[in-house]
Amino acid sequence: MRSLVDDDHVLDSGLAAIRTQYKVPQGFPASVEAAAAEAARRPLDARVDRTDWPFVTLDPSTSTDLDQAFTIESAGDDLLLHYAIADVGWFVTPGDPIDVEAWRRGTTLYLPDNKASLYPRVLSEGAASLLPDGQRPAVVFHVRLSCEGVATLDGAERSLIRSRAKLAYDTVTAADVPAGFDEFARRVTAAESARGASNLEPPEQHVGRDDGHYRLTFRPRSVSEDQNAALSLATNLAIASAMQDSGVGLFRVMAAPDERAVHRLRHTARAFGLTWPEDESLESYSRRLDCSRPAEAAFVMAVRRSGGGAEYRPFEAGVVPWHAAMAATYAHATAPLRRLADRYVVETALSIVQGVPVPDDIGDALTRLPEAMAAADHAANTIDRAVIDLAEAVMMQGHEGETFDAVVTDDDPEGTRIQLTTLAVKAKVQAHGVQPGDSLRVKLVKADTDKRRVEFLRVG
Repeated sequence: MRSLVDDDHVLDSGLAAIRTQYKVPQGFPASVEAAAAEAARRPLDARVDRTDWPFVTLDPSTSTDLDQAFTIESAGDDLLLHYAIADVGWFVTPGDPIDVEAWRRGTTLYLPDNKASLYPRVLSEGAASLLPDGQRPAVVFHVRLSCEGVATLDGAERSLIRSRAKLAYDTVTAADVPAGFDEFARRVTAAESARGASNLEPPEQHVGRDDGHYRLTFRPRSVSEDQNAALSLATNLAIASAMQDSGVGLFRVMAAPDERAVHRLRHTARAFGLTWPEDESLESYSRRLDCSRPAEAAFVMAVRRSGGGAEYRPFEAGVVPWHAAMAATYAHATAPLRRLADRYVVETALSIVQGVPVPDDIGDALTRLPEAMAAADHAANTIDRAVIDLAEAVMMQGHEGETFDAVVTDDDPEGTRIQLTTLAVKAKVQAHGVQPGDSLRVKLVKADTDKRRVEFLRVG
């Protein structure tokens, strides 16, 4: 789940219960806030002055924790992306209260009405954020993109930048962004297709009213959002390649959905009324989906939930770290304000470019981060799932006693898993003698928002 928008505030009590159940942090300890306030006042050291470069940021309009700023120039047939990433490492000292708390959290946790940030706001939405209100420290990566969309790391430096504008997805125009922005994104997308990548971003989910009932719907991503993501993707791929070549680093890896998962997904597609040819692979079919269409958007969410999940893995000699959705060796480096691991990948890549050994404390962290990030990802995913379960229960309230068409997606000793054909709801029901792909009629018995659960009874 990317996020869940709840303009009518129908989920407030349920979200409060989720916070309590999963111990979502509320604020920061006083010692961490004090350390962050002191770090925010720290004078900047000698850096490469890039304040005359026309950097801009592009994010949701409400975002203030800005990890990346960019500018693009032509270099012959290539495009050269100058990608500034918030220099979180400048503000955080290994073992200080900020660092200890960040390791405890691992990632920013997002809920529909608020978030539990990785770092205190004085840093994440202030001194470390690349806001257009003054000079900011950043690590600028220079990423060269060929005509074929292959990204390579040309250099990196600790810099001082000044963002010219805080652009927003819903209002940005072609005149606001660098001249090569559209072409850069086009090349990255073409290269994804050539690799066989199926890197689909699910749409935002939205809870709203419909004829007195609540519905869970999807907000498609904007073109500018996808184009902006291409900049981050190219940078992450270039950094991952540099780390792999240097024999050190931390990578994001993910296996492809196994045969059983793909089998279930075919039934899910059928449940949504989608036509997925039997002789077409999941990767190929996924690339043809249009998230502006509700059924296809729901299927993208199902694909995301079907795999074993992505994980972090340090460099291992003789092993090529592979991310199936990216169809490439991949890393996370571009969101250090929101993910702990990114701070260390940035420092690792900077050492590689400068031709110096990776500092011992960074190298040690690379071996410990997979476990820390696995715990953080598990917490985030659990909370995401709880929010979706809550939203499904809220959406189904008032429909008790109604019947729905469903398709069996899986059958196991714990119950038959079904997907409703008209709503983005998954559930279990007791059914005997059924096979995946079978059609059922089910009646909603109960929608329990307190337990975040919907209960169905098979009626046909």
